[in-house]
Amino acid sequence: MLMQPTLIVILGPTGVGKTEISLQLAQYLQSPIISADSRQIYKELKIGTAAPSAEQLSTVKHYFIGSHSILENFSAGQFEQEVLSLLEEHFISNNIGLMVGGSMLYIDAVCKGLDNIPTVDATTRNYWKKIFENQGLEFIQQELKKLDPVYYQQVDLNNHKRILHALEICSMTGEPFSVLRTGEHKKRSFNIIKIGLNRPRQELYARINERVDQMMEDGLFEEAKQFYVYRNLNPLNTVGYKEIFDYMDGKITLEQAVEKIKQNTRHYAKRQLTWFNHDKDIVWFHPDEKEEITRFIQNRLSQLQKNEH
Repeated sequence: MLMQPTLIVILGPTGVGKTEISLQLAQYLQSPIISADSRQIYKELKIGTAAPSAEQLSTVKHYFIGSHSILENFSAGQFEQEVLSLLEEHFISNNIGLMVGGSMLYIDAVCKGLDNIPTVDATTRNYWKKIFENQGLEFIQQELKKLDPVYYQQVDLNNHKRILHALEICSMTGEPFSVLRTGEHKKRSFNIIKIGLNRPRQELYARINERVDQMMEDGLFEEAKQFYVYRNLNPLNTVGYKEIFDYMDGKITLEQAVEKIKQNTRHYAKRQLTWFNHDKDIVWFHPDEKEEITRFIQNRLSQLQKNEH
């Protein structure tokens, strides 16, 4: 048995095939699965988030799948706190934990920790939201330039959400947002082994396209239609739903909406890989290399055990 507990993280882009391999590993490691997917967390969004099926959920215990409602606010910071306390409890009886997902910020929150940035209150959020709605993107860009010139140089200036978040924090704390973003890694009381899953680009993209067609067959349109009234909530500002809402608003045809879902999912997969490729701790495998992955885990665990003696 290992002296120090170890968290095994299986990560990779959307559509790569994390679910199947994670179920096998969970049974092999005799560990439940902690899901690090910021959308599968919502119980209302099953089809569009490709949540594991009832059958898959019955074979292995899962945490953070359908555990919250779209009407609740849930952040990466909350995820960090809840997973850490869950792991503390889990490690009492089992020295190995398993976390699986593709949400970059959620994975980083658990493995490295997030900066202690305060939660934004509703008044501040609404204040900046109204300014953005009335004055537009260019205005908030200039506001950010005045309040935090450092972050202004770093942020994607077309991403109004990031700009608004920085402005909210600046006005709440009186400090530039960039000062509060230390980016320091927090020390964890457990070892971490990160395994990345990837496929050749054409293979991955073909799987994504097929999966979107399958989602439509499974009733994605009906699911999105059901939550149209909540379209302005953050959980629904998600690929698969927002394109169908555009169709419902008469902006595009249904055929165009499906094509856009495929295209935006491929773009998201690309962004995930760009983010993950900065992390040198990740060891990459093709999802079909199941034996190699199991062997790698065994070797790393025995290596860690030796290092502790």
